[in-house]
Amino acid sequence: MSSIAFFGAGRWGTALSVHLASAGRDVTLWTRRSGWATPKAPRSAPSLPELLHPSSVEVTTDLVRAATSADVWGIAVPIPAVRACAEALRPHVHDDVTAVALSKGIEADTMLTTSQVLGGTLDALSPDRIGVLCGPSHAEDVAEGRPTTVVAAAHSEDAARRIQRRFMTERLRVYLNADLRGVELGGTARFVLAIAAGIIDGGGYGENAKAALVTRGLAEVRRLGRALGADARTFSGLAGIGDLVVTCMSARSPARQVGEQVARGRPTDQILDDADTIGEGVQTTRSLYNLAQKHNVEMPITEAVYSVLFDDKQPSQMVKRLMTRSPKREDWAPPSTKHVPPDWDY
Repeated sequence: MSSIAFFGAGRWGTALSVHLASAGRDVTLWTRRSGWATPKAPRSAPSLPELLHPSSVEVTTDLVRAATSADVWGIAVPIPAVRACAEALRPHVHDDVTAVALSKGIEADTMLTTSQVLGGTLDALSPDRIGVLCGPSHAEDVAEGRPTTVVAAAHSEDAARRIQRRFMTERLRVYLNADLRGVELGGTARFVLAIAAGIIDGGGYGENAKAALVTRGLAEVRRLGRALGADARTFSGLAGIGDLVVTCMSARSPARQVGEQVARGRPTDQILDDADTIGEGVQTTRSLYNLAQKHNVEMPITEAVYSVLFDDKQPSQMVKRLMTRSPKREDWAPPSTKHVPPDWDY
C-alpha cells in the first residue's frame, strides 16, 4: 500500500492533493460535498474554483474507503473539526498508517495543537507515527506547482522521513525537524501576527511598523516556545520566520485580510460569519492568548490583537500601547536547553 488520503477538501487539502497527483502519487481526497465526489474526471475544485482538479485524484465522501486504502492520512480539516475527524477515523487505524497534521491552530477548549488532538484521539496509533507538515506555503502556489519549501516534523526520525519521502516533489521541497512542538507553534502564531500586519497596512502605519512587527513578533513566539519546551532555533526556520514572512506580507493571506478589515472598522462578529479560512485567525488569537496567559508568558503583540478583536479596543490604541511600553533591552534568549534535537542527518 502506497497511497495518501487527504481528509478535508479546503484550500490546503485540495492543493496538496492536486500537487501530489500531478507528480504521479496515488491520492484520494475525502470531502463532505457529495455533489463534488464523482468518478475520476477533471473538475473544478470548490475551494480553489480557478483550479481544474486532475482526473487522477479520487474524490469521495466515503471516509472508510479513503482511510483503509491509504497508509498516509493528511488531516486538513479546520482545527475546530480535527477532533471529530479523528474520532471518525479512529476505528480504521491500521498498522501501516502515518497521520500528518496539516491544519494549524490550537483547539479552543483544550489548548492542544493538531498533532496533540490526533495523538489523544487516535489512541491505537503510536505517537511515533504522527507528524506535521508546515511552512510558508500558499495553497494556490502549491497547486500550480510553484517552488515551495516546507518542513516535516515528528517525534521519531522514521515518521519524519516517511512524511518527507511521500510529500517531496521537484516543486515541493520538504526539510526535516525534530521539534514537533516548535514547528506547530510557529505555524499557529503566524495567524495572530498576520492579523496585526493587516491592521498595520489597513491603518497606514507604514513599512517600519511592519518590520518591527515581524521581528518583535518572532521574539514573543520564541518566549512562548521556550516555556512549552520547544527549541528556540526552530523559529528561525521555515515554520517560524518563513511562515511569518509569507503570511504577514502577502495580500492573499486570509488572516492579514482580517486585520485590514478590522482597521477599517468591521466588527469581529461579522468577520467570524465569513468563510472558515477568514475566521480561523480570529479563533487562533483567542487560543494563543489563553495559552500565553496559562504559562505566564508576556506576548504584547498577541495581547494587543486580542484586545482589538475581543475587547473592542481601537487599532490606534493598540499601536499606542505597544509603542509606549516601558523601555527594554533587545534580548535574544539562548536556545532552550529543555529540547535537544536528536542527531539526525539533515
